[in-house]
Amino acid sequence: MPDTLIRDARVVFPGRTMTAGSVLVSDGRIAAIDPPADQLSADVACVNARSRLLTPGLIDIHTHGIGHHQYGASPEALRAGLEQVATFGTTCVLPTVVPMLGPGLLRQLEDLSAAARAGAVCVPGLHIEGPFVGIPGAACPTVPGDVGLLEEMIAACGGRVAAMSLSPETPGVLPVIERLVEHRIVPFVTHTRATPEQTEAAIAAGARHATHFYDVFPVPPETEPGARPVGAVEVFLGDRRTTVDFICDGCHVHPAAIRAAVAAKGWAGVALITDSNIGAGLPPGEYDTPWGYRVRVRPDDGARIASPEHPLHGQLAGSALTMNAGIANLIRWLDLSPAEIWAMGTLTPARIIGLSNKGAIEPGADADLVLWEDDMQAAITWVGGKMVSG
Repeated sequence: MPDTLIRDARVVFPGRTMTAGSVLVSDGRIAAIDPPADQLSADVACVNARSRLLTPGLIDIHTHGIGHHQYGASPEALRAGLEQVATFGTTCVLPTVVPMLGPGLLRQLEDLSAAARAGAVCVPGLHIEGPFVGIPGAACPTVPGDVGLLEEMIAACGGRVAAMSLSPETPGVLPVIERLVEHRIVPFVTHTRATPEQTEAAIAAGARHATHFYDVFPVPPETEPGARPVGAVEVFLGDRRTTVDFICDGCHVHPAAIRAAVAAKGWAGVALITDSNIGAGLPPGEYDTPWGYRVRVRPDDGARIASPEHPLHGQLAGSALTMNAGIANLIRWLDLSPAEIWAMGTLTPARIIGLSNKGAIEPGADADLVLWEDDMQAAITWVGGKMVSG
């Protein structure tokens, strides 16, 4: 594959600055920034960015699906969904699956893990949401911590698990967290009513990231008039070792809550996720799902149950967010520089899951790059220097 020079771009260096420049890509990596002409090979392929924005590819560490595809439904659905995400500027994904407890569990994980290796985008591993959670939701089962079951699940995935979501109050969860850390799998905290003490114990054991923060983190009941109850939310906001992520669609979490988290933790401590499912990236309308009901999708209103006969008609049925739309929302909501906001969808999630070679534009980094139109649509997406969309 010949070298590629992306020239005359507005280059975003996440967390640092944005400046006019050019980027040279060679052998799947970024070779140089603003290379002199004598460094260029004779057959270099030139892409004229025409002053458009060039950023690292977006990294989604919590997503259940996109378009008409739910990742956990089947290997075919997972592969089809992974073919679509690059069109929205996402180059790295943790397909998030809810484990199906029972005799089919290990086969489910084995098949999905194998399918995830064949996509056009980077998949460091699966994100398994459950089963060691304290509050069920979206079919997420709840069982006590079980290191033996955990080891079986990891083995079924061939070791390709990048993250697991769990709850600090789950009985027996601390040995699970410790074993995840030993495997270099990142424990995410979610679906929790944990006390401050339970949360602090989980953080000490290694669970230092909270996912879809505020969502399914209910406020503890008031035990004494005039005394504000606290729980996992306050502990995570106050602990400098921890990071959090948000569904930034304006529906699941109010922008004021995101601003408060950024004020507490800084931009480097807050990441963007989609937690997307069927309907994400589709035009406004109603769509069928495999769950026996239809969903109504609107960009500013998530995905809601549209079937009138359903007892939860009108309630949220998930997120319809894409990562590029989430970045656009953050640009409107936050008083941060563009480089800091882009870091929340690139550099920060990369660091959360331990990807030192992604999320940045610098020599030696993976050439996962996106050239953007002014309306925040991806014009060209590269993964490892290869154009996969555009």
